[in-house]
Amino acid sequence: MTSYCCFCIFLLIGAKVIRDSLEDHVSGTGVTCPLGYFPCGNITKCLPQLLHCNGEDDCGNQADEDNCGDNNGWSQQFDKHYAKDRYNKMKSPYAFQTKTPECLADSVPAECMCQGLEIVCDGAKLRAVPSVSSNITMMSLQWNLLRKLSADIFKKYQDLQNLYLQNNKIRAVSEHAFRGLYNLTKLYLSHNKITSLKPGVFEDLHNLEWLIIENNKINRISPLTFYGLKSLILLVMMNNSLDRLPDKPLCHYMPRLNWLDLEGNHIRYLRNVTFISCSTLTVLVMRRNKIISLNENSFSSLQMLDELDLASNKIESLPRYIFKDLKELSQLNLSYNPIKKIQMDQFDFLIKLKSLYFKKFQYCGYAPHVRSCKPNTDGISSLENLLASIIQRVFVWVVSAITCFGNIFVICMRPYIRSENKLHAISIMSLCCADCLMGIYLFVIGAFDLKYRGEYNKHAQLWMDSIHCQLVGSLAILSTEVSVLLLTFLTLEKYICIVYPFRCLKPRKCRTISILVLIWIIGFAVAFIPLSNKEFFRNYYGTNGVCFPLHSEQSESSGSQIYSVVIFLGVNLAAFIIIVFSYGSMFYSVHQTAITATEIRNHIKKEMTLAKRFFFIVFTDALCWIPIFILKLLSLLQVEIPGTITSWVVIFILPINSALNPLLYTLTTRPFKEMIHQVWYNYRQRRSKRRKGSQKTYGPSFIWVEMWPMHEISPKLSKPVLCTDSPEASVTTQSTRLNSYT
Repeated sequence: MTSYCCFCIFLLIGAKVIRDSLEDHVSGTGVTCPLGYFPCGNITKCLPQLLHCNGEDDCGNQADEDNCGDNNGWSQQFDKHYAKDRYNKMKSPYAFQTKTPECLADSVPAECMCQGLEIVCDGAKLRAVPSVSSNITMMSLQWNLLRKLSADIFKKYQDLQNLYLQNNKIRAVSEHAFRGLYNLTKLYLSHNKITSLKPGVFEDLHNLEWLIIENNKINRISPLTFYGLKSLILLVMMNNSLDRLPDKPLCHYMPRLNWLDLEGNHIRYLRNVTFISCSTLTVLVMRRNKIISLNENSFSSLQMLDELDLASNKIESLPRYIFKDLKELSQLNLSYNPIKKIQMDQFDFLIKLKSLYFKKFQYCGYAPHVRSCKPNTDGISSLENLLASIIQRVFVWVVSAITCFGNIFVICMRPYIRSENKLHAISIMSLCCADCLMGIYLFVIGAFDLKYRGEYNKHAQLWMDSIHCQLVGSLAILSTEVSVLLLTFLTLEKYICIVYPFRCLKPRKCRTISILVLIWIIGFAVAFIPLSNKEFFRNYYGTNGVCFPLHSEQSESSGSQIYSVVIFLGVNLAAFIIIVFSYGSMFYSVHQTAITATEIRNHIKKEMTLAKRFFFIVFTDALCWIPIFILKLLSLLQVEIPGTITSWVVIFILPINSALNPLLYTLTTRPFKEMIHQVWYNYRQRRSKRRKGSQKTYGPSFIWVEMWPMHEISPKLSKPVLCTDSPEASVTTQSTRLNSYT
C-alpha cells in the first residue's frame, strides 16, 4: 500500500513538472501575471505596468529597466537596429569624415570648403552642380538653388560615397542623373520639390544603403523606380504626396531593405501584395497617413518585422488574424486611430511584443502579457479604476452628498412654508429637482467605480458601450440643461420685476407653469436625442468613463460634434451671457435710482448687500461655465486636451451650480433666515413655558413672502405710488423686491 501511494505521488509530481515545463515553453517566462502586470525576467515575480522603466530596480534583477528606449521615429530608433557608429554619422552626416585636415582634391570652387576628399558647398547660392575633382568621396550641396538634376551630371564622380542635396529647389530628376555612381552609399534628396522619379533612375546605385527622399511632392512610385538598389537598407519617403502604394511587390528590387518609412503621406489602403517581397523588413512606419482599413494578409510576409507604426490613421477595425505571422514584433503603435472594437485574442500571437500604444488606454486589457502598454490612463480612468485618483474617488461622493442633501432639503421644506407667491416657490423647487439629478449622476458614477475597483480595464469598453452609461450621461445632460434654462428664466423674471417695477408685469400661474413644463421638455429632448440614432451620433456618451460628452474627438461623427457645439457653445453660452447682462442691468438700475433719490444713506447699505449677492451669483456661474466654454473651443481647434482636465471639470467644476443653488436661492435669503429665527423663537418659547408648567401657547405663524412682501411697504406707498415715477417710490419698490430675493 505504501509503495502504491509513493508511486501515485511520483506520478503527480512528474505531471506537475511536465505541465510547468510546457507552460514555461509557451510563456517564455515561467510565470503568468495578472492583468496590468509584467514578469520580472525569469524569476517568479510580477510587477504593475506602471513600474516599467521608472528609473528604479523594482524587480531586483534590472529586468523592469531593460529595453526602455521606446522612442518613435527613424532617427531615434536607428541605434536599435544598426551599429552606433553608423547612427552617430547619420545624426551629423554633413561633417567632415576624413582624418586628414588637408585638402586632397585637385580643384575646389571658391564657394566650397575642402578637407581630405570631402567637399562642402552648403548655402553658396549655387544654381548648378560645381565641377570639382573626380576623386572626391563626399559632396554636400545643401541650401542652394539647384532646380534640376540633368543626365550624367555626377558621372565622373565614381568614387563618391555620400551625396547631400537637401533643401534645394529641385523639381526634375533626369532618368540618368545618377549614372556612374557605383560606390554611392548614402543619397539625400530631402526638402525639395520633386514630383516623380522615373523607373531606373537609381539603376547604377548598386551599393546604395540609405535613400532619403522626405519632404517632397512625389505622388506615385513603382517597383521599377527602385531597380538596381540591391544593397538598399534604409528608405525614407515621409511627408510626400503618395496616395497609394503599387499593386505589385514594392521590395522586388530591394531584397535587403530593412527600414521603410512612409510617414505623412495620403495612403488609404494597404494591399496584400504590397509587402509580399519585403521579407527582411524590420521597421515599417506608416503613421500620419489616411489608412481606412487593413486586409488580413497585409503584413503576413513580414516575419522579421520588429516595429510597426500605424499611428494617426483612420483605422476603425482590425482583422482578427492580421498580426498572426509577426512573431518577432516587439513594438506596435496603434495610437490616434478611431478603433471601435478589438478582438479578445487580437494580440495573443505577438509573443515577443513588449511595447503597445493605443489612443484609448482601456484597450490595454486585450494584451495583458505586454510589458509596456500606453497610455496607462486617460486622466479620468486607469487600468485599475474607473476614477483614476483617490481625490476623484473621495470628491465624487462628497459633492454627490452635498448636492443631493441640499436640494432635497429645500424640496422637502417648501411645502411647509405658507407663501403669498407660490409661483416663485414652484420655480425654485423645479430648479432643485434638476440639480438633484446631478447629485444622483455623481452617485451612480461613484457606485460603478466601487463595482469595478481594481479590475476596471476588464470592463471598460463594455461599460462605455452599455445602456447604463448612456442613461447616466443623459441624466447629467438633463440636469445641466434644465438647470441652465431655469436659472435663465429666474434671472429674466427678476430682471423684469426690478428694472421695470412700474410696468405691473406680474407673473401668472398658467404662464409660469407652461414655461417650466416647456423647459423640462427641452431638457429631455436635448438629453435623449443622441440615443435615438446610433449611426448619426455614434457612442455620444461613451467617450470616457464618466459618460459625459464634454469635448469632441476627431473620431466622433460630424453629427456628434455639431450637436455638442450647439449645446455647449450655443444654448449654454447664450444663457450665460443673458444671466450676466441681466444681473449687471439690475445692479445698475438700483444704483442709478439710489443716486437720484433723496434718502441715499438709507439705501447705500442695501445696495452694497445686493452688489455682493449679484457678484457671487454671477461668479459661481462663470466659475462653472467659462472652463467648459474654453474646453469646447479648444476641442474645436483640435487641441489635445488631457483627460485629467476633463475629470476635474466633470467632478469638481460642473456640479458647482447644482451644489450652490440651494444656498444662493434659498438658504441664505432673508425670508429663509426670518423663518429660521421664527421657528427658533417658537421653540424657545415652548420650552420656557413647559418649564414653568404653564399652558401651551402657540407663537405667531410666519409668512414667507417671495416676490412682493407687502408688509414691508408703507401704507402710503402701497396703493397710489405703485405705478408712479417717483424716485423715492422707485428706490423703495426696487429695494423691497430685491430684498425678497436676497
